[in-house]
Amino acid sequence: MILRTGLTGGIASGKSTIARLFAALGCVTIDADQIVARLYQPGEAGHEALVRTYGSGILLEDGTVDRRKLAEIAFASEEAANALNALIHPLVAAEQVDWMAAEEQRAGDRIVIIEATLLIEAGGEERFDRIVVVDVDPETQLARAVARGMTREEAARRIAHQMPRQERLQHADYVIDNNGDLEGAEAETTRVYEALQRDLAERR
Repeated sequence: MILRTGLTGGIASGKSTIARLFAALGCVTIDADQIVARLYQPGEAGHEALVRTYGSGILLEDGTVDRRKLAEIAFASEEAANALNALIHPLVAAEQVDWMAAEEQRAGDRIVIIEATLLIEAGGEERFDRIVVVDVDPETQLARAVARGMTREEAARRIAHQMPRQERLQHADYVIDNNGDLEGAEAETTRVYEALQRDLAERR
């Protein structure tokens, strides 16, 4: 038996760090960005859908998708972001369902976690038993995004196109406060992991 768990949070909230901590505790994890990266490869459904919609101008010389150019298109407006999401999310969701179904067939009880930024927006609550939200305050989020190489304006624009923080928190079964250092993140992740373990035990 598995506990299907969705891990989400806004941009630069530290989801990848939390996912690695969950993996270290024994959870099976996958990053939705890894699924997207594969779907964007030539010959895959996502690549075909993007070229059909946006033209070959979004491709690099080797035929792969120019993720930076695609982001410029997607985050130009809320309508543009919604259009890209509507194109790609169904493909990603189908891959997630297949991955979790495969995990279901394996022996043993375990927590499986899919990390995705737009998990709730893509109807994730219907696919998961539990939703875990990684939360940071707005200034910390902006600072971390800038530290990753974004301009403050670009980071603010991307945040504005995502689900508002308070709305995201309303969907959470568990919240991980990631405003602190790594030691704090480890403690928060362990706390939620133990709660998920109890949830899994109750499902047996």
